Amino acid sequence: MSTTHAPTTLAVANQKGGVAKTTSVASIGAALVELGQSVLLVDLDPQACLTFSLGIDPEDLELSVHHVLTKGLHPSEVILATADGVDLLPATIELARAEADLLTRTGREHVLRGALEDLTASGDRAYDWVLLDCPPSLGVMTVAALTAAQGVLIPLQCETLSHRGVGQLLDTVHDVRRFTNRDLEVWGVLPTLYDGRTHHARTVLETISETYGLEVLEPPVPKTIRFAEAPAAGRSILATSRSSKGARAYREVAANLLRRSRSPRKGGR
Repeated sequence: MSTTHAPTTLAVANQKGGVAKTTSVASIGAALVELGQSVLLVDLDPQACLTFSLGIDPEDLELSVHHVLTKGLHPSEVILATADGVDLLPATIELARAEADLLTRTGREHVLRGALEDLTASGDRAYDWVLLDCPPSLGVMTVAALTAAQGVLIPLQCETLSHRGVGQLLDTVHDVRRFTNRDLEVWGVLPTLYDGRTHHARTVLETISETYGLEVLEPPVPKTIRFAEAPAAGRSILATSRSSKGARAYREVAANLLRRSRSPRKGGR
């Protein structure tokens, strides 16, 4: 579905690794495509896990998001189509250099926002959604993603230690609101790797909601071996295990996000 309006841009961020962040970006993106949306995924992690999980070998790429952010290349020259129906702005290990390259650059926080605005303005490709897969850190790349986004989604493994960094991330969001993106909203926490059979997992969700005043997105994404199998096939779980609990959960999450985008309201904090 082609559009001429600015897309809904979400940064998917958590500086803690192992919380199914990349899995969530790929799966929500594929689910939105199933709902008739046009979707661009942006891999901002030098490990390029999103790129690899969508069937593209980063080592085979000559151009990547690194060239967009540091060399001024137009995004349309780098974007790739994928088998899941989403478009991808891929990453390679070169992105590790981008952080250092951007540190001394004036306006570095706005470099991704500017690139995405150029993409929309050019009319070359029109998207309903742009999902930004942030690296597991609170460095320049994550701040640039938060500056470019309308909202931030926080995937969170339902274990006690996994939410200790949420306060730090929210502090960064607060700073971004003050200095580079006053309209940034926290769309909520997405519970991942969830085992509803345990009292512990349910308690962690209640603690997050009470401690930080954040909306907890429904439904929680269950823990399943199917997620580990999907990247090896170069597809999302929606393609490799269509009827699995995980695929069904991400479809529901995507439908809820779509409803949210059509009736925006102020998020927590």
